[in-house]
Parts: sequence; C-alpha cells; structure tokens
Amino acid sequence: MRIFRYVVVFFLFVAPLVSLGALRSGDLPAASKWYFHADFKEMRSSEAGRHLYGWLEEEVFEDIREDAGIDLGEEADYLTAFSSADEGLVVIIDGSISQKTKDKALALAAASGGLDKLESGGKTFYHANGDGDSDLDIELDSFDDGAFFSFAIKNMLLVTSTRERMEALLADKGKVVADVKSEQGALFVLSAERSLMQAGVKAGDLGENVDWDSNILRNTQQAALLIAEKAGKIAIEAQLVTTEKEMADSLASIVRGLISLQVFNDDMDPEISEFLQNTSVEVTDNILKVTVALDPEVVVAAID
Repeated sequence: MRIFRYVVVFFLFVAPLVSLGALRSGDLPAASKWYFHADFKEMRSSEAGRHLYGWLEEEVFEDIREDAGIDLGEEADYLTAFSSADEGLVVIIDGSISQKTKDKALALAAASGGLDKLESGGKTFYHANGDGDSDLDIELDSFDDGAFFSFAIKNMLLVTSTRERMEALLADKGKVVADVKSEQGALFVLSAERSLMQAGVKAGDLGENVDWDSNILRNTQQAALLIAEKAGKIAIEAQLVTTEKEMADSLASIVRGLISLQVFNDDMDPEISEFLQNTSVEVTDNILKVTVALDPEVVVAAID
C-alpha cells in the first residue's frame, strides 16, 4: 500500500471537495483535524506554478513512478486530504486516471497482504488490509488498519480509512457534505484567486501525535498555510490563531527578532536571506500572519 503512504508523506512534508479550483471552508467536515489541498492543474498552467510543479516532479512524483509504476504527476489535477476524529482519513485524487493506473493500484493493494471487493449503492470499492508498516517518524493519521479505495466515481480515486466514510462519499458522488458554520472551532481555510497549495491543522490535534512540548503549540489553536501565484511570484501566507492577543504579539516579536538576527548572516544562503528580507509579520487580534512573495526560482532554491 505504498501509493497511499506516499499521499500521506506528500501532505506531511511538502496536505465542493472535488470541484475545480481552490478549497473552501464549506468543503470540509466541521470536525476536521487537518486538511491539505494541491492544485496541480494550476501549477502546470501558470508560469510561477510550473517551477513549484517541477520540484514536485523531481522530489515526489518520480519516486512514486519508480516504486509503484504509477504516474501521479501526469494524471492528477487535484489532491485533497483531510482527517476528522470520528470519520478518519480521506484522500481524494481528481484527474484523468487511466485504466493502467487503476490496474496497478489494485495489484499493489493485493500484494500488500489482502484485497476484498465490496459494493455500496451499486458502486464498487475495495478494502486493502495489508500490514500497514510505515517508515514515517511522524504521522497525523495513517492507513495502519487498511484502506478502502474506489474508482467508481469518474475521474476520481477515493481513499478512506473507514468503510462508513467511503460509502458516504460514493453515495454523494465524491462530494463531502459539510457545514463548518454550524460548529465552533472548525478549521479555517486560507484561499486566493490562483491557489496552488492549502493546508491547515488544529494545534491540539497535532500535539497528540508530535512530541513537541512547546509553549507556542500550547497557546496556538489553529495554523493555516496558503501558497498561491500572484503577479508572477509565489506568494506564501501562514496564519496562527492563538489563545489570546498577547500571545500573538509575543510570537510576532519572536519572528521579527529571528529575522533581524539572521538576515545579515554572512553564512546564510542568498536565497534564504532574500526570503527573510521580504517577509512581512502582522497581528490582528489573536491572529499572527506571516506573508512573503518571491520569484519562483528563489522559492525552489530555498526548499532545496
């Protein structure tokens, strides 16, 4: 089941639902703990986005092709992943998924230790119940108890960690029916006109899985990230929602101080130095916002 683990790796280290374009708040269940959305189609079609897509092609998609024989980069237009406490992990890949890819995915699942063919509402789905071993040191969620997956919805690969969520997705044609406005504390989603990647997490849920005894984490309610194209540049925005305004102000001071200390460090790579010099730090009530817009070449060099 390595193909499914790569999806989780992609979210962890770069994370309506199936509609074209950016993710919106109403596209997630109210109880979601984290989410990730990538618009590969926008990356491939935009000048700035192509640089980021090229990095993904070399660092992520090439490994998947070598290990699984599946060309996720060529066939996927959108990838969305999220998890909620009661309904587990969900991954949705939207694109022109070939029969060859479907066959290979079935073969990989069968080779993992067991494959059951199931049905719901006249739509076929599968349960791959392999050993679930993983090389990841940090996991927000996993398919350790096996994965349910389906190609029954046209141009989509649905993957879930529970049968109930899979049956609900199939019944709703791959859409997630949710109303985040009805529940306090729901994840907020950053969006932009030409969004490339979006991600968010509830810090309390992150703390349960990561050994990070941090005062910052204890005083942070949510964190969100947005990467978009703006006027030919890669615009990056990160927001932290803290428990109180004083904590947001303190965090802003820390970030500004770190930038001031490092920006003129002679030993620092020029790309990182430029990244820091162009970073803006703002506080509104209990929300810390950090933004930066850079040439795509600089972003890719900084990631490398």
